[in-house]
Amino acid sequence: MPDSISMAVKEGGAAQVHKDDTVKRTAMARPGFGREGKPIRLMSNHFAVKLSRTDAVFYQYSVSIKSDDDKVVDGKGIGRKVIDKMLQTYSSELAGKEFAYDGEKCLFTVGPLPQNNFEFTVILEETSSRAVGRSPEHGSPGLGDKKRAKRSHLPKQFVVGISYAAKIPLRAVALALRGSDSDHAQDALRVLDIVLRQQQAKQGCLLVRQSFFSDDNRNLVDLTGGVSGCRGLHSSFRTTMGGLSLNMDVSTTMIVTPGPVVHFLLTNQNVRDVQDLDWPKAKKMLKNLRVKATHNNMEFKIIGLSDQPCSRQTFPMKVRNGCTESQTVDITVEEYFKSKEVFLAKPYLPCLDVGKPKRPNYLPIELANMVSLQRYTKALSSQQRATLVEKSRQKPQDRIRVITDAVKSNKYDDDPIFSTCGIKIEKQLTHVDGRVLSAPMLVVGNSEDCIPNRGRWNYNNKKLFEPVRIERWAIVNFSARCDMSRISRDLINCGRSKGIIIEGPHSLVDEDSQARRCAPIVRVERMFEKVKANLPGPPEFLLCVLPERKNCDIYGPWKKKNLHEMGIVTQCIVPSNKMNDQYFTNVLLKINAKLGGMNSKLALEHSHMIPIVNKKPTLILGMDVSHGSPGRSDIPSIAAVVGSRCWPLISRYRASVRTQSPKVEMIDSLFKPLEDGKDDGIIRELLLDFYQTSQQRKPTQIIIFRDGVSESQFSQVLNLEVNQIIKAYQNMGQGDPPKVTVIIAQKNHHTKLFQAEASDNVPPGTVVDSGIVHPKQYDFYMCAHAGPIGTSRPTHYHVLLDEIGFSPDDLQKLVLSLSYVYQRSTTAISVVAPICYAHLAAAQMSQFMKFEEFADTSSGSGVPSASTATVPELPRLHADVCSSMFFC
Repeated sequence: MPDSISMAVKEGGAAQVHKDDTVKRTAMARPGFGREGKPIRLMSNHFAVKLSRTDAVFYQYSVSIKSDDDKVVDGKGIGRKVIDKMLQTYSSELAGKEFAYDGEKCLFTVGPLPQNNFEFTVILEETSSRAVGRSPEHGSPGLGDKKRAKRSHLPKQFVVGISYAAKIPLRAVALALRGSDSDHAQDALRVLDIVLRQQQAKQGCLLVRQSFFSDDNRNLVDLTGGVSGCRGLHSSFRTTMGGLSLNMDVSTTMIVTPGPVVHFLLTNQNVRDVQDLDWPKAKKMLKNLRVKATHNNMEFKIIGLSDQPCSRQTFPMKVRNGCTESQTVDITVEEYFKSKEVFLAKPYLPCLDVGKPKRPNYLPIELANMVSLQRYTKALSSQQRATLVEKSRQKPQDRIRVITDAVKSNKYDDDPIFSTCGIKIEKQLTHVDGRVLSAPMLVVGNSEDCIPNRGRWNYNNKKLFEPVRIERWAIVNFSARCDMSRISRDLINCGRSKGIIIEGPHSLVDEDSQARRCAPIVRVERMFEKVKANLPGPPEFLLCVLPERKNCDIYGPWKKKNLHEMGIVTQCIVPSNKMNDQYFTNVLLKINAKLGGMNSKLALEHSHMIPIVNKKPTLILGMDVSHGSPGRSDIPSIAAVVGSRCWPLISRYRASVRTQSPKVEMIDSLFKPLEDGKDDGIIRELLLDFYQTSQQRKPTQIIIFRDGVSESQFSQVLNLEVNQIIKAYQNMGQGDPPKVTVIIAQKNHHTKLFQAEASDNVPPGTVVDSGIVHPKQYDFYMCAHAGPIGTSRPTHYHVLLDEIGFSPDDLQKLVLSLSYVYQRSTTAISVVAPICYAHLAAAQMSQFMKFEEFADTSSGSGVPSASTATVPELPRLHADVCSSMFFC
């Protein structure tokens, strides 16, 4: 699509763009069902819910809670205590109604309260740590002498305001089940979910969205570093084709490991002695965590650390001098506790400050234990993640047992609100009908057929379909424990057996030992100076041996230097004692794809027989957004889109990546008009590449696979992102806009599939498009991959738009086929390859920015805003590698 075509935009095109601007798209309805494949009997972790009273109406009331000093109370824990006390005290005024309270500002009843507005005064026994355990005048947590003990149990007064807000008829759920649009259906389901959450809150569980966790030690998995994985349960009501169901699943969250604070700090910093602790780091880690004092059982929130250790940290305290007079003296924390017969074993440690910013309250660290069930929201290390995955695995039968036991033991039917609504929940998993689609045939070297077996294949005695030849290359070594000669020899031998002709490396470049103490960027620069000195010209490929961990600090600067500045394809490896033929085969799959080769191909692709895609030029897009670590609102998000190239192939892709405002999910740079009228967006880049590699053909069909969006964002994908794509297309020339098909892929859901007559995971190729799917919208579950360990999680695909007009069978077979074209592996993957590639591209490019400093540019609005302009731009890829599959 040359620039001459790009300049051919006329007024008609602009008017069409303006017209499309006002188009409001909605998610399509299901056109039919798939029929191909071998039938299979399945069960799902959905429990059927019977609604015998659809005439019930939920009344929603707004709740405001103020303390006696007229301050708004917004803590969830205290809110539930106040509302519970209000129900006990004013039950008759409220006509004995049962409440569902969300812990914040909404309260629901079945049927109305006697009046629309109430104001109640509620008195709670004082439980706030701020007024507990202080010395009379200042701030050391004492042991409860009579004066303070009396003070700590003074009643506290709250004013609760209740006002009518809305009516939510339960009939809306029945209408939604019949496929009718109902504004209140989601609201009614939310009320039912709140009833479940309220039950768990009363049992002292930690609530995280729609999951709940108890402090039973049997549910904890130590992840090291003072962090534990806590296994709990997810529960949510869903409208399905088979009726209302309760979706129950095992869920995991991260919590701070309960126990002594000193032990937490030692494990968190991985040191053995308290003398080695980094206290500034400890202060940052401890802030806002809650602790319980061992000497008086009171809970406190940490706001900081004392400047001095207990033995030297003083505070003013009033001391009686005779009968009436008193004087203020400075006393150390250690002396104070000694006077109360609490003797500190480690007075040389600082104190926790559990007071207010201008009124410190000191608690010796050795007298403090971490409160259980405190969420840990910081990013996990790669080792912690690996441990969590390994320890969280459950075989299908174990998961079934845990889930069904939970439904039986929780006795949801006994809840008075559910009883009033006539809600009964089945105790057995729902049976569903599935189909197993046949795996697509692959073609490898010498046009030899390769038939996957249970989602797997291999290259034993086979060659790659389109192997490259590598002549000018070198090995660079950042690792002190590496035999480069052996790596070179084994790689060359393995390559030849797979059809890749690899000449001997031009050079083996070791890092200078003194350079290892330098900063990562300096180490990379020095290594390149050595590479230039050892090579007569730029290499076509560099193999980089990293020290120890792949996610080490060198990785980002090394990739940036190669892909942005030098235009050199590079493959990183880590020394391992498992560097066998299988290891090098996996490495070579990546190298071959990066250098433009192809490892395998679909037989249908090879024979130009892919339905619909083969008839008209079709661009396949995979779209994903990668966000910074939790809590880091200063790190830009990375939007990545990959586009297919060399039509009619569906195995080759190119990536385009941009930064955008932190935590923004919608991609705002698909179409990016500049002041001169040109477009610098992602889609233009991919359209040009498609045109140049597809016999100068413009795509007349675009299939979009979008990852990482929730159901509440479907409309934005259809009306913001799709509009941008069409604008980018129209900006490049006249002609009708392409037909678009939009498919959302969701992995982050809680529906699982189990074989009804076997204990194994469901076979690869299993698809379900009835029973547990949406009653109206076009969605299906597919488990394309084999699950040898744990319980397989199917991908939930939602087809929002299908202007191309696929039959359900053709679309499902295309999705399955795209799970077999992933060039990095010899297995079917769980989600289509374009989405995996977009994820990889975003992750790799984000490493470019690892050492950059950012100001907080987040608008906090969750939508693209003016702040987008302040987001630092990502370095663009060098022209020599921009069209490669560098992300493989």
